[in-house]
Amino acid sequence: MGTSQYASSFGRLQSISINFLSKDFIQNLIKSNDVKDMIRLLEPTWYGQEIKRAASVYQDSELLEVAINRHLVGINKILLDATPFNGKNAVRSYLSKWDIYNIELILSSKSMGRIIKETESLLISNRNVPAGISAGNISHDEMKIILAETGVEGVVNKLAKYGYGVILMQHLDPYQKTGDIAPMMAALHGFYYQKLLESLKFFQGDEGMIRELIRTEIDKKNILNLLKAKKSNLDKEIVERHLVEGGKISRKELLEIYGVKDVTEIVGKIDAYFKLAEALEQYKTTNSLINFETAINKFINVTYVKKLKNIALSIGTIFYFIINAEHEHENLKRIAYGKRYNLSNEHIGGMLLT
Repeated sequence: MGTSQYASSFGRLQSISINFLSKDFIQNLIKSNDVKDMIRLLEPTWYGQEIKRAASVYQDSELLEVAINRHLVGINKILLDATPFNGKNAVRSYLSKWDIYNIELILSSKSMGRIIKETESLLISNRNVPAGISAGNISHDEMKIILAETGVEGVVNKLAKYGYGVILMQHLDPYQKTGDIAPMMAALHGFYYQKLLESLKFFQGDEGMIRELIRTEIDKKNILNLLKAKKSNLDKEIVERHLVEGGKISRKELLEIYGVKDVTEIVGKIDAYFKLAEALEQYKTTNSLINFETAINKFINVTYVKKLKNIALSIGTIFYFIINAEHEHENLKRIAYGKRYNLSNEHIGGMLLT
């Protein structure tokens, strides 16, 4: 395909990019007094419409969560609509991550016995917009029916008509015996990444950077699982069931890395992939693994995401805008988290991708 269709897409995306929150505005949000103050600051921005819509039902932290989730759904729909025909499958495959997010959220809530209302308010979904914007596979109304199921088995059965259900059913018996939902989720994530990487083959030759980004995201997920498991002193057999295939670091190497003594030694073992020495020092003070997640996210942002913008008139520019919308969404969630738990402005700023 020529670049003309991507030129048109780029023009549409550039026109909406002026609405992204500026660094100065993010700093003002960090300095805000509380979540209510954050909402007040966000009302004049492109989040204002969703804040107004949700304010009749929700308030404070829940209002902000629902508004930014719905906003992200709307932006993803715009970005998908702006994608030329030959790129839509790849973009849909990427955006199906929100289907995975929704399913994981629902299954987790069912396994913990949480009520539907608590979970529904957090779904990345919106009336008349497919959940996850994933080719319309799971509509909002269908998601509500799934939410109404009383347990994990009921949810899995409702998902049977989707590709997700087939994957989940393979792990239903082990879940019923152990109550451990993580292997089920690992299989679901593996299914997602496999389909995504397949969708990014045979393009114009400009998809290589995106594929490397996705494979590094898989490594991030696996490394964070190793760190969480080591902190909790879990057996290697349990860890193995949680690993996702497809990253740059093989399953065998990941398990060898896990054989070391503690979190500090894991950080040393992965130094060839991720430089986490600074995050390790922060971890020693905070005892929070979010320091490692933030450091890896920043590495991915600098190494891959920012470079996508320079792949002129290609699928890379579409992904650049999608990922930046996600970063803004995640930053707002982290600022709100910091306000709820009275974290210092410096601490909150250190958690963000800017």
